[in-house]
Amino acid sequence: MNKLALRDLDVRGKRVLVRVDFNVPIEERDGRIAITDDTRIRESLQTINYLREHEAKTILMAHFGRPKGQPVTKYSLRPVADHLHTLINHPVIFSHLTVGADAEKIIASMNDGDVALLENVRFQAEEEANDPRFAQALAKLGDIYVNDAFGAAHRAHASTAGITKFISQSAMGFLMEKELKYLGGELEKPAKPFVVIMGGSKVSDKIGVIKALMEKADTILIGGAMANTFWKAQGIPIGASRIEANKLDLARELLEDAKAKGVKFLLPVDALETEEFKAGARKRNTGRVTDSHGISEGWQAVDNGHATIALYEDEVANAKTILWNGPVGVFEIPDFAEGTTAIAEAVAKSHATTIIGGGDSVTAVKQAGLADKMTFISTGGGASLELLEGKELPGVAALTDK
Repeated sequence: MNKLALRDLDVRGKRVLVRVDFNVPIEERDGRIAITDDTRIRESLQTINYLREHEAKTILMAHFGRPKGQPVTKYSLRPVADHLHTLINHPVIFSHLTVGADAEKIIASMNDGDVALLENVRFQAEEEANDPRFAQALAKLGDIYVNDAFGAAHRAHASTAGITKFISQSAMGFLMEKELKYLGGELEKPAKPFVVIMGGSKVSDKIGVIKALMEKADTILIGGAMANTFWKAQGIPIGASRIEANKLDLARELLEDAKAKGVKFLLPVDALETEEFKAGARKRNTGRVTDSHGISEGWQAVDNGHATIALYEDEVANAKTILWNGPVGVFEIPDFAEGTTAIAEAVAKSHATTIIGGGDSVTAVKQAGLADKMTFISTGGGASLELLEGKELPGVAALTDK
C-alpha cells in the first residue's frame, strides 16, 4: 500500500493517537479479570516502544468486547493498561473517559515519552456508527494518527476511519505494515507451489477467499465442517454432520472452477467420526469415503482421518508458500485435535514461507507450541479474510497517501 508509515513521520514532542487492537481474551479469576492471551498487546509493542524512544506522547485507543455502546465494567480497558505497564516497564496513564474535558486534561499533563490508554471506544455508540462528531472529538486529542489495529481495519468506525478526516497526518503502525506485507505483498506473487489450507465450519464464510486464492494457488486443502458441505454436494453420506444445505450448488461450482483452472482441490478422504460432540465420546475412523460410504448414520465428522493427515502432510512438505486459515477439526476438544495438530506440525517443519491467516488457526498453532516456527501469524480474523479476498480495508484506505 502506498500509504504513510510511522517511520515517515516526525513524532518528537507530538501527541500521537494510536489505534491498537487490544481486544484480548479474558477470564475471571477470584473476582478479577485475567488476560489469557496477550498476543495482540505484545504485537503492538514495536510501535509503542518506537514512539517512546522518539519522545512522542503516545495516546492509545482500542475496543474490547461487545459493550454495545454502553459502559460495561467487564469490558473496561483498565486491566489491559495494568498489563501493558508490566510489558513496557513504564507507567500507563489510564483515562476513564474516551473523549471530553477529562481526557484532554490527562493528555495535557503528559510528558514526552509517556503512554496513555483511553477507555474502550465502544463504550460510545458513536464509535461503530462512525459518527463524525465523535471522530472529531477523538482527533482533538492528538496531532498525528497511527493505525496499528489490523484486526479492526475492516471496520469503518470513528477510531479506524472517521478520525482521519480531522487530523493532518495518518499513518500505518509497524504491525499494520507487517500484516499488509505478508497478507498482501507476499501473496501477490507467491513462490510456487502455493498451498492453501482452508478450514473452519462454513463455506459461506470463505467463498470470496477461496475464489480469490484459486487464481494463485496450486493446491487447496479443505478441512473442518466445511468439508461436509463439499461431501454432500458430491453425494457422499455425511450422517449427522453439520452442513450448509443452501450452499451445495456453490460447493459444486467451486469444485468445477478448481478443475477448470487446474487447481488441485483436495477434500478429506477419510474422517474421525463420533456419536457425541464431547470429550470422551465414542469415536472411530470412517475408512475411505466414497459415494456409497461416508459418515455413519447418526454420527458426525469431527476431524481429519489418518489417510487425510498423511495426504495433506505430503502436500505441505512440497510447498514453497503456505497459507493456513481455519482448523481442520474440533481442536478445542483434545480427542478431536489430531488432524489440526498434524497440520500445524507439518507447516512448522516445511521449508516454505508460512502464513497463518488469523482466527482459530492461530490458537491452534499456539496450542501446539509452534508459533515461533511460523514465518508470520496474523492478528486479524475478519480483516485477514477480507484482505485475502481482495477487498479494500476502510482502516487502510483512510490513511494518508505517500
